[in-house]
Amino acid sequence: MIPHPFRKTRGKDGATQTTWGGTNLRQFAAAEIFVALVEGSGLTARRAHLRMEEVLCLRIQVIWARNLRQTPHHEVDMAAYLLLLVAVLSRVIPHAPWWSFTAVTGCLLYFGAKRPWREMLAPLAALITADCYLTVFRYSGYSMNWSFSAFSWGWYLAAMVLGSILLRNRVTFARGAAGAILGPTSFFLVSNFGAWFSNPFNTYPRTLAGLETCYWAGVPFYRNDLVATSLVLAVMLGVPALVRRMHGVSAQEALAGK
Repeated sequence: MIPHPFRKTRGKDGATQTTWGGTNLRQFAAAEIFVALVEGSGLTARRAHLRMEEVLCLRIQVIWARNLRQTPHHEVDMAAYLLLLVAVLSRVIPHAPWWSFTAVTGCLLYFGAKRPWREMLAPLAALITADCYLTVFRYSGYSMNWSFSAFSWGWYLAAMVLGSILLRNRVTFARGAAGAILGPTSFFLVSNFGAWFSNPFNTYPRTLAGLETCYWAGVPFYRNDLVATSLVLAVMLGVPALVRRMHGVSAQEALAGK
């Protein structure tokens, strides 16, 4: 939740005071009444109370922008669970073999960055369930190969750890780009090695030539994963950062104009 600028404090006399970003609202109201009386008596022709309202509105805008920038990264972020749903659907919804465009890698990186460690079993369980469903009901003629699955499931956990290391405490363009490259690259290396080592489909001989063939066969999927992960991280991390920056610039421009 974004910190609210309303504050209730207790004065020296024990009375409760309500402030907005450090401004005592009772004092401001009293000052505004005094200015209105001065204007009504004709002692000044300047609309001072309008100026006071402008100053208060500007102060509120600056405080709101500062609160947006200071919002902690570990705050409750249900977007991680919505992205997990998108990732699972992108896996189980039928699509052309050449497409292979899923949000799994981006989801795991984002989940690791935004959610606490105790919640990381949720995406792990959801993706393992999706893998089992696809193997048993979608890929006819195949059975579960636990050796091959162990490579993929271990990488799911490692991807969340990578997201936590890179993006939990600080989000920059360089860190986001590193995640978009390291995530798909690590999956490409681990999953294809697992496919060659366990050979669940009896496709690749356990030789260096077979390993090379396995990696070359995975290049199109690696390319699609790079694009998909870059898009997911750009939307989930880049757009909020851009909104916070725009709010900060607007407040600074308004302050400079005054």
